Amino acid sequence: MEKEEYTTERFDEKIEDVEDIGADYDLQEEDDSPIEEVRVTISNTDDPLMPCNTFRMWSLGLLFTAAVSFVNQFFYLRQTQISIGYSVVALVSLPLGHLMARVLPTRQMNLFGWSFSLNPGPFSVKEHILIGTMTAVNTSTAYAVDIVILQKLFYNSEKPFIAGLLLVFTTQVTGFALAGALRKFLIRPAHMIWPSTLVTASLFRSLHAGSDAPEDEGRFIFPTVGVISWICWINPDNIILSQLTGSNGLGIGTIALDWSAASYYVQPLVTPWFAQVNILIGFILVAWVMVPWAYYTDLWKSKNYPILSPDLFRENGSAYDKGEILTDNVLDELKYANYGPVRMDSFFALTYGVGFAGLMATVVHVILYNGQEMVARWKSARSENEDIHSRLMRVYPEVPDWWYIFLFVTSLALSLVTCIVWEFMPWWAVLLAMAIAIFFVLPVGIVQAVTNQQPGLNIVTEYVIGYMLPGHAIANVTFKTYGYIVNVQALTFTADLKLGHYMKIPPRVMFMAQIISTLISGVINLSTATWLVNTRPNICTPEGFPFTCRSTKTFYSASIIWGAIGPARVFGNVQGALYSPVQWGFLVGALLPIPFWYASRKFPDVAWLKYVHWPVLLAATSNMPPALPYFYTNGLFLGFVFAFLLRRYRYNWWSRYNYLTSAALDTGVAICGLVIFFAIQSWEGEMPNWWGNPKGAIDHCPLGGGNYYGLAE
Repeated sequence: MEKEEYTTERFDEKIEDVEDIGADYDLQEEDDSPIEEVRVTISNTDDPLMPCNTFRMWSLGLLFTAAVSFVNQFFYLRQTQISIGYSVVALVSLPLGHLMARVLPTRQMNLFGWSFSLNPGPFSVKEHILIGTMTAVNTSTAYAVDIVILQKLFYNSEKPFIAGLLLVFTTQVTGFALAGALRKFLIRPAHMIWPSTLVTASLFRSLHAGSDAPEDEGRFIFPTVGVISWICWINPDNIILSQLTGSNGLGIGTIALDWSAASYYVQPLVTPWFAQVNILIGFILVAWVMVPWAYYTDLWKSKNYPILSPDLFRENGSAYDKGEILTDNVLDELKYANYGPVRMDSFFALTYGVGFAGLMATVVHVILYNGQEMVARWKSARSENEDIHSRLMRVYPEVPDWWYIFLFVTSLALSLVTCIVWEFMPWWAVLLAMAIAIFFVLPVGIVQAVTNQQPGLNIVTEYVIGYMLPGHAIANVTFKTYGYIVNVQALTFTADLKLGHYMKIPPRVMFMAQIISTLISGVINLSTATWLVNTRPNICTPEGFPFTCRSTKTFYSASIIWGAIGPARVFGNVQGALYSPVQWGFLVGALLPIPFWYASRKFPDVAWLKYVHWPVLLAATSNMPPALPYFYTNGLFLGFVFAFLLRRYRYNWWSRYNYLTSAALDTGVAICGLVIFFAIQSWEGEMPNWWGNPKGAIDHCPLGGGNYYGLAE
């Protein structure tokens, strides 16, 4: 396929082509998506003449990419993190786009044979979506930047800037190359709905349709209204009651009035109700059945530690000092034997086992439930079984396969060069990490496209390389980054392609916007982090406040557990490790989907069997810790209200406002977070100490984060 040139003459030809199609795009009202959620959110018409690949789009998109990449990386290293996301950029870029449409000249410009107008007409929703997407793909800072910081500050092994830059580029871009192979499976099929994209589409359609929002009224600063552990108030000095009902414990009965907490993982207005039921069952089994049993029977000396904590401990409950087991940042086996094995609370250990099970269940579930379809789609032509949105997209030239192939080969070659020349890890580890990412990308993608939940590969990648290269901390985190982030980036790009599919964005424009913005963002992320590390005294230490690097230190802890110490000493049977039973999760996860799949085929009239989704059920607690249990209970309650009650009994309201409400709440939280940060937290301001804002636990349940003997964490 020849390269598409977006000149004025070529675009005029496209107009004629579209007009020649004629009846093929004269849509009847009933010609719509077979999926209800898509039907009520996405338009079944398109205007192929609407401008999108414009000077306005590129200038605003690159401007916001640069600004957001700098701000988010800057605040990533602070004690109080803040992130500017999709919704904020969508709101800020809208008036700027309209302003440019008013003031820019309309005359034709010529640049290197490319003829275009600075102002081709009114600012369009397609331009707006591309601006938001260029920024959104880079909202999370580049994962590999933590490796660079880790080496310099924690392992005293600084590499050249170009080494870090290539590490960032290859881990961020390689995943995009995999998305090309996923189009036939995860974008074109109508039932691969990608629920989160419906919220984004609803937001942009609402902004361009015009709406009036009521003014927000002031509120008294009262942090406690965010978390109410009302059951604990019966007797705050009761340790067991505090652990079971406090917000820092298992959160039974805890009420959250903070949308960011309630939507943290469940996304209750977006995630399908059947998936939320699976999450609820998995959550109850782990958090409210397995964990209390393990904790109060003192399994693994659990009572010495808090009932829910991400920290590492010694057997007596004191904090685990990693410096006592390392010599020159490498595990000293004699010191480790003298100091003692690492310990963790039973919740933390059990969630690792459940995570192992969830990953295997994902593979088996997809093979059983989607295997025949994947084979059929691999063999079928792209024109078969297309819905209205696939047919509407025919007018836009698809990204040639060789673009994706070239990108993958180039990225793989640079990955090998980077890891071998600068000794991040051996060449075979690069290939193995890529193989893991490729193997899991389709099954994980299918689960995410249908349920809005993404099983992560961070645990399994750390586990695999921890056994193969024990004692090598940097190799461990590098392997994890290639295996995990390549998979995440592939699905991020696929989700954006699905959004473009819904909103009729030309695939080639989307491809170029994503790649270019990602490369620019990587340079800015690494440059910002390098500047801070070189100029801020005592950075990533308590003395360097506010630049204490909470997330980076968590990354460092993972490098110790999985790299320096290794999974064999934590989850195996080396030197007295207690947590080897959690490895049975791999086998359990592989077996669980089989009887339910067989039963659903044997008894097709039993409806509930079709909705048992073990990957989602087992992944329910995968974010705990650091996520807290009350995040889930409150999110699932809202899901019951919106995804079940309102959808069933107030369908007209649900179909019109559900996704828009979710987008509005997300936007409100983001804007309020910025205002609160710059008004109070950036000035190191403190709210008054009173009953509504006590020192310590703001839920008035101070023992919830302590151990069984009442000692604070």
